[in-house]
Order: sequence, then C-alpha cells, then structure tokens
Amino acid sequence: MTRRLAMVIFPGFQLLDAAGPISAFEIAERYVPDAYSMAVLAAEAGPVASSSGVAFAADALDEAAYDTILVAGGEGSRRYEDLAPTLDWLRRRAGSARRVASVCSGAYLLAEAGLLDGKRATTHWSRSNHFQQRYPHIRLQADRIFVREGAVWTSAGITAGIDLALALIEEDLGGDVARSTAQQLVVHQRRPGGQSQFSALLEMGGPSGRFAGLMDWIRERLPEPLTVERLADQAAMSPRHFARAFTAETGVTPAKAVERLRLEAARAQVEAGHEPIDRVAARSGFGDPERMRRAFLRAFGQPPQALRRAARA
Repeated sequence: MTRRLAMVIFPGFQLLDAAGPISAFEIAERYVPDAYSMAVLAAEAGPVASSSGVAFAADALDEAAYDTILVAGGEGSRRYEDLAPTLDWLRRRAGSARRVASVCSGAYLLAEAGLLDGKRATTHWSRSNHFQQRYPHIRLQADRIFVREGAVWTSAGITAGIDLALALIEEDLGGDVARSTAQQLVVHQRRPGGQSQFSALLEMGGPSGRFAGLMDWIRERLPEPLTVERLADQAAMSPRHFARAFTAETGVTPAKAVERLRLEAARAQVEAGHEPIDRVAARSGFGDPERMRRAFLRAFGQPPQALRRAARA
C-alpha cells in the first residue's frame, strides 16, 4: 500500500523543515518500495522560495486524499492573512487525513486552523512564549522534541522534523525500517518525543546574551554545588532578583538550567565512553547515580544504561 503524503509549504518556509522529513521518507522507500508518495503543495503552483532563497517546486493545494499532511515552519508561518487559503485548506482536508503533523513553527498554522484546540503540542523553543500567549487554550509542552495527540503530531525546530518523520515511519513500517533510515541519514538515534530540546541551552543567555557568560561559568563547574545563591553572587545580583531575571530571560528556573546542563554533559559521557555510571554521575554534578537515573528518565525517557547500549548498537 502506498501512503500519499503532502508537505505543505509557503513563501519563507524553513528549508530543512521540509527537506529533512522528505529525505527520511524517500530513504525509507529504499527498504519498502512504494511505501510513500510525496507531494509538495502550496497555495499557488510554481516555485516557492524558502527563507534561505532556495525554492521548491510546488503543486497547488488540491482536494486529493492524503494519508498524512505535514506542514513546514519558517519565517512566513505567522503571515496569517497571506496564509488564509492554506488555513482554509487545512480546515477542510485535515479531517480526511489519517494524520496531520507540523514541523517547527508550522504549529502556528495548525493552531490558526483550529486543529490544536485543547490539545498538547510543541514548537520551536524560541517561539514558545509567543505561541502560549497567542493560544492559551493549547497545552504547550515547550521543551519536547515532538508531541503526539491522537492523529495530530507537532514537532520542535528544524532537525526535530527528522525525528518526527522517523517516528511516523516507525509507526507505518516498523522499528527496523526506521532504524535503517536513521543510519542512512547518519542520525545517531531517533530521539524519543519526550526528550528535551537541548538546543535551547545553546542560547540560554537569550538573544541579548545576558546570561551567556554565566552559562559558560556553570558548565566549567558542574561537579560543584551550584545553588541559586552562588549563581546570583556570580551574576552580581540578589538571589531573588536573579531568580526572577534568569527565568524571565531563559524561560527556565536556575535550578532547571543547571540540571539540563548536567544532563547534557552526562549524556555525552554516557554515550561516548565506558566510564562507570557512578563516576559519570559524580563528574556531571548529580552525585548520586539514582538521582541521575531519575533525571535521565524525565528528560530522555530512558535510563543511562539504555542510552549507552543504543550508542554502541
């Protein structure tokens, strides 16, 4: 059975939001021929320029039956008046598709079309505050790689679209095909949807870089006690003012930021070597291996030993 897929784009779409999933489905067909048929659709037929200037040739939105509708994100995702024909099409066609999914800020289109009302969803971390303010009725899970709510899937930014596509492939064709596809894409492993968007930490200081230096300071001292009081002293602020300012700037509390940085460091050590888990826990600042295990389960959905086995597979 060939599953018809539609990738919906618009002027200013993010190139990798579309190209990443399209490539994943194309590679999956090497293992299961004719598993998918992909159409690239836009409000008008013809070349559609991405935010990088590279254009995709698109067909016009049509009334054909699609198994899965995917919506790319990008700079044009909030030009609501320009997107009116696309939004109308999504409202009409979503109910007849088995699945509807978005990549990155493509979640804005699903939200504007009313497809996320009352549902859990995610989007790129940098858009999370604006998204939550505009759509308070949507249960945003801002730090997730992707979220599935029934027949509707949403994913985080850019490369998370590949994780989403691999999850869809696994649902359709099984885990072996999804793993083989990931290997061909040179993806280390398919990240579970519950994994946090660690790319957020690369910009933890915010656009202004206000706390960027502090984040570097924390990374250099992960094994040490890192209390709010100590961080506030380093930032030359009172603990109360620091906690408020840091959370407003980064979207997470100081304690959560420290935990995420420790998780980032611990995961790299777990996957890269053979160091005992208790030593990794000590070096990354968790101290107790059980405490680190619980943090891994919350962030990645798997304990450290499982991630190490997957890295060696």
